Amino acid sequence: MGILYQIGIHFFILSLRIASIFSLKIRIGLEGRKNWMSVLEDIPKNAQVIWFHCASLGEFDQGLPVMHAIKNSKPNAFILVTFFSPSGMQHFEKRAHPVDKALYLPFDTKINAHAFISKAKPKLAIFVKYEFWPNFILECRASKIKLVSISTVLRKNQIYFQWYGGFFARVLRSVDFFFVQNQETKSILESIGVSSLEISGDTRYDKVLQYKKDVSETNYILSNFRTKGPVLIAGSSWEAEENIIKKFLECNSEINVIIAPHNVNKANIKRIETLLDEPTMRYTDFKERDDKRILILDTIGHLSAAYQYADYALIGGGFSGSLHNILEAGAFGLPVFFGPYYHKFPEAQNFIDGNIGFVIENAAQLSEKINVLNHQEERKQKIEAFMQSQAGATNKIVNHSFIREILQ
Repeated sequence: MGILYQIGIHFFILSLRIASIFSLKIRIGLEGRKNWMSVLEDIPKNAQVIWFHCASLGEFDQGLPVMHAIKNSKPNAFILVTFFSPSGMQHFEKRAHPVDKALYLPFDTKINAHAFISKAKPKLAIFVKYEFWPNFILECRASKIKLVSISTVLRKNQIYFQWYGGFFARVLRSVDFFFVQNQETKSILESIGVSSLEISGDTRYDKVLQYKKDVSETNYILSNFRTKGPVLIAGSSWEAEENIIKKFLECNSEINVIIAPHNVNKANIKRIETLLDEPTMRYTDFKERDDKRILILDTIGHLSAAYQYADYALIGGGFSGSLHNILEAGAFGLPVFFGPYYHKFPEAQNFIDGNIGFVIENAAQLSEKINVLNHQEERKQKIEAFMQSQAGATNKIVNHSFIREILQ
């Protein structure tokens, strides 16, 4: 299987080059990787490099609390971040972050892995959630670079745990320590012989709670819209959620809606406006005396703060198996609704178990569930208490003896 992987990674790179003819996103990723070696040349000599690898922006958000904690305790640490996806590279600067250098992760060939580790010379490598590139991991082991995985979440149907996945199981066993999100991940890792692990939880709870604490500036437009009455916000919506919103509006005349689409390009905003049967207003064209009850966030960067101006949240991606961040809404005490394909996201099950997250398949179910929710302030306190109960993963990681010994 190891030999097949080495062959397969080269076919994977070739397939991306072909696909880049038709995909701008893939083309951007390929272009961004061309000068990765020269980027590493800028790392100061004798720097204490802490290398974080994140697949995309969501994983960066997961790693961010740990980056801050390490930088706070070790101000001289050099935070190096690699991304696989262009969305991470293109948008991470919009976050408040302690990153000293960021670049695309070179493709996972043996040559690239050896060159990267030799140049970067990390004191510690931290892979976030589920990124496990075999050649980089095995090169870290060969070079005696300690490597940990944080906020790890895995499922038993993945290749690592199949009878034919011996090579990939060996890769996981080469990780020095796992800080996992839940008992299921701990159990399946133990089933392949991984013993250096601990349930620490999801660092994103720490991130969203810290964000809520730091938000102080009032958004004039959103606070003004809030005065119209109860607000349902559709966060990172796709067509499935927008179709539900259309029918929901027909039966709920007293509720106003903020739509924050996943894609904010002009064509998609226009599509949403055409879809809905009543007038809408865009955030960028807001007028104070406008009586429209649908506000479309046609900007990037306002969604996280927008949740504080809503009463309920419908989060996108639950109809495609790519559920977006539900924790941001939970941090502000909102009950959360999402589609039925949430099973890859343990936080969604946690919300369901805590009776603060609800699965819906159509507008009628959304209306029904909202109508039975009452005692708004009491419910908000319950959700906020739940969020606080899930916090603390960052401290468990950075204060663990394994990490402290490396960073001392």
